[in-house]
Parts: sequence; C-alpha cells; structure tokens
Amino acid sequence: MTTAPLNISNNPKRPGLLRSGLIFSVFTLLSRVMGFVRDVVIANIFGASAASDAFFVAFKIPNFFRRLFAEGAFSQAFVPIFGEYQTQEDRTKLRLLVARTAGTLGGVLCLLSIVFMLAAPLVISVFAPGFIGDPSRFDLASDMLRITFPYLLLISLTALASGVLNSFDRFGVTAFTPVLLNISMLVAAIYCTQFFDPPILALAWGVFVAGVVQLLFQLPFLAKLELLSWPRWGWRDTGVQKIISLMVPALFGAAVVQVNLLVDTIIASFMRPGSVTWLYYGDRLVEFPLGIFGVALGSIILPRLSRQHASQSMDSFATTLAWALKLAWLIALPATVGLIMLAEPIVISLFQHGQFSAEDATMSAWALIAYSIGLPAFILLKVLAPGFYARQDTRTPVKIGMYAIAANIVCSLVLAIPLFLAGFHAAHAALAFGTSLAAWLQAGLLWRGLRKQGIHQPHADARTWLLKVLTASTIMGVVLWLVMSKQWQTLSILERGVGLLFTISIGAAAFTITLFALGVRPRHLRH
Repeated sequence: MTTAPLNISNNPKRPGLLRSGLIFSVFTLLSRVMGFVRDVVIANIFGASAASDAFFVAFKIPNFFRRLFAEGAFSQAFVPIFGEYQTQEDRTKLRLLVARTAGTLGGVLCLLSIVFMLAAPLVISVFAPGFIGDPSRFDLASDMLRITFPYLLLISLTALASGVLNSFDRFGVTAFTPVLLNISMLVAAIYCTQFFDPPILALAWGVFVAGVVQLLFQLPFLAKLELLSWPRWGWRDTGVQKIISLMVPALFGAAVVQVNLLVDTIIASFMRPGSVTWLYYGDRLVEFPLGIFGVALGSIILPRLSRQHASQSMDSFATTLAWALKLAWLIALPATVGLIMLAEPIVISLFQHGQFSAEDATMSAWALIAYSIGLPAFILLKVLAPGFYARQDTRTPVKIGMYAIAANIVCSLVLAIPLFLAGFHAAHAALAFGTSLAAWLQAGLLWRGLRKQGIHQPHADARTWLLKVLTASTIMGVVLWLVMSKQWQTLSILERGVGLLFTISIGAAAFTITLFALGVRPRHLRH
C-alpha cells in the first residue's frame, strides 16, 4: 500500500516566515546569551594566554569542518533534495532517504575523524603553523584536538536531524540545540577544571560531551515525525547520489568564509601570543547578531525556497527572496553601527575580568570593529546563497567564492603582514578587516548573479527602504556617541553593565523612533 505524497508546500497550518523567524531568533538569542556567559567565564578563568590559544585552535578545527560539512555544504545540498522528496514522495521514502543519508554521512565522517585524531600534530601544523616553534602550545593543541574532533561527526548527524526538522517547520527545536553546547562547556569550565592537568583540557571534553547531548536531544523529535530509523549505508541510493552531486561543489562555496577565517588564524598564530584569542572574541561578538538573525533567515527561507522551486512557484520564490533581503538590511545596518560605536565598552563590560586584561579588551575591540564592517555582507550571504542552493545550483556560488578567498589572502598579505613586521600592536585587526572586504565582494557578486539570472528583481521601494534604514542607523550612531561614557575603563563592573544596557536601549529607541517617523510600520515586515 502506497501513501500519498507529502504535498505540504501550501499547507495553511504552516507558520508564516516572519513568525518562523521570530521563533528561531528567540531560541537563538537564548543560545547566544548562554554563549556569551560561556565566553565570559572562559575569559575570566583562562584569559588570553598560550593555553587559551591552543584550545581555541583545537576548537576551531572541528568547527571549521562543521561549518563546511554540517551547516555548510551538507545542509545546502540535503535540504533542497529533502524538500523535493517532501513534495513528491511518501513518508516511507522520506524515512529511507534520512536513514541512508545518515549512514553514508556518518560512515565517511567517522573515518575522517579517526584519521585526523591519529594525525593531530600534522593537522595542528597546517592550521596553526606558528605553534611549531612553541612546543607547549603545539603539544597541548594536538592533545585537545584528539578530544574535540569527534564533535564533527556528532554535530553533522545533528545537522541532518535539524535539516529534517526545519523542513517540517520545527525551528524551535533546532534553534535551542546549541544551548546544550554552552551548558556543557560552562559545566566543564566551572566544575571540571580541577580534575585535569592542565585545567583547560576540561573544555575539550566539554565540547565532546556536548556533541553527544545535542544529537540525543533531537532524536525524539525525529521519532515523533516517524522519520527515525537506524542509519544504513546508502552510497548508491538515488537521493544520496543527488545530495553528493550537490554537496561537492557546495563544499567549496561553504568553505569561503571559513577558509577566510582560517587564513586569519594561520597568520595570527605567528603573531603575538593572544592574537588568536583576540580574533576569536571579536568574531564571537559579530556572531551574535549574525547567529540570531542571519542564520535564522537562512534557515527558514532555504526549506521554503526549495519547496517553491520544486513546485515551480517562481513568483513566490522571488517574493520570498526579496522579503528576506529587506529584513536583512533592517537587521544588519543598525547592528553594524552599534557594534562599531560600542566595541570597546562591550568587550570591557563582558570580558575584562580575572585573567582578561585591559590590553586584551582593547585588542579584542579592534578585531570586533574590523569584523563588524563586514557584518552586513555576512548576513546578506545567508540570504543570497540559498537563492542558488534551493534551485540546486551549487556551482555559481563556488566560482564566486574562489574570488572571495583570493581577495582575502591578498588583503591579509598586503595589510596585516606589513603592519605586524612594523610592530603595530593591533596587526591582527587587519586580518579581520581583510575578511570583511572579501565578504562584501562575495555578497556583491552573488547579488549580481541572481539579478543576471532573473531570479531576484528588487521591488520599486527597495532603494527607499534601504535609505530609510541607513538614515535611522546613522541617527542611532550619533545618539550613541553623545550618550556613551568616555571613561569606560574607570567604571565598576556594575556601572559598566548598567551603562551598557542604558546606552544600547537609548540607541535602539533612537533607531525605532526614526524609522517610525520615516513611515515604517510593522505591516511592512510581513511576507
């Protein structure tokens, strides 16, 4: 007996895009807040030291591959194919696709994890060659990589489950899952360091445990959808072959931002001790609005665009893309202005405690400013790339990505290295600035590609909308400059916290009031 296809693309019970985005953003906000608490605790306990540099390299390597395989190429290849099956096939075939994809992905990544664990010193030599001349950092990073790398396998299977859940609009579950990583690392940092020598090894084990917990958390929700079954090898399965054919070029496209960040880490490993850590905290702060809004937008529109493409609803496809770009500008511009204006107060208030010194705060603030310049581009990439991947076009983003990688390498060589050789203390910030420039190049080329293919046609009011948001963001920046304390270092911890919340509230109010005065209303945000 054959069940009917799951033709649910026009199901009226599906939540709207704005509501889905709000659900995703609320849970992601919780995750990011927990992430900040985690980073504050780690900074307070370990500061910016050789040990913290070693851990962040060991943590970045599986995260680098996670963003390539799990959040990057795999999700961009799996979700469109799953959406196609969702529209055209029955639940039995859906369940079989999930099982065979999980078995194939898990088998490949299990082998990869074993190889990387055995070759940990060689991997560290590639990802942080500056550590080779520092045996303490090199050996510690190698030991921790053996512990953290299996996280890639676990989180990739979690990403598979997330792709399925997102396709059924279970956005809250997938957005809450990262909270478990932060909880695990907090427990490790606060309660488990006393059992390890050196203490920072506890953080590496916290990462491993988090991978197990995150995967187990999502399995009951898959079971509720009747899509949970034992993984099985399915290399020759038609659906798996389609995913692989899309995934290979998507792997290069997804690698662009990650390779750019990797270039930063490689060069920073040759710089002053602490440079890797300063870049990490600058990137983490930019990840806050990017994760809450940019990732949320990308996560909710990719399944929707995939279904619209599968059902040949190209007018709806274009409308969804235009709506997402409109919302992206509304989020990106004020966030960029706010982070640039408040870079040092934010870093001082959050991290300057315990072993994290005033110099560490200043250096991290420089990195934050440089990364913030690229924040609009980072968010736009989360919207523009699904416009290609949903149509199973993975080759165009790859070609564009190659230009971005080349641009970042050139910027790093031209900007950062001369500053470092000249003894400039904040030379690491030039690496972040190069990454931002490369992101703008990539976003611009993706936007032009969608225009040339006739996929994206800006609405008549797009330029007016952008001008209004830019005006409101500028006025917000002026207000922040006027109300911000000029002696943040001299304030107490309580005064910093209260002052930062007050300043951010005033800036947000100025932005909102200006938008309202310019005629923007909540109805303009609806899809």
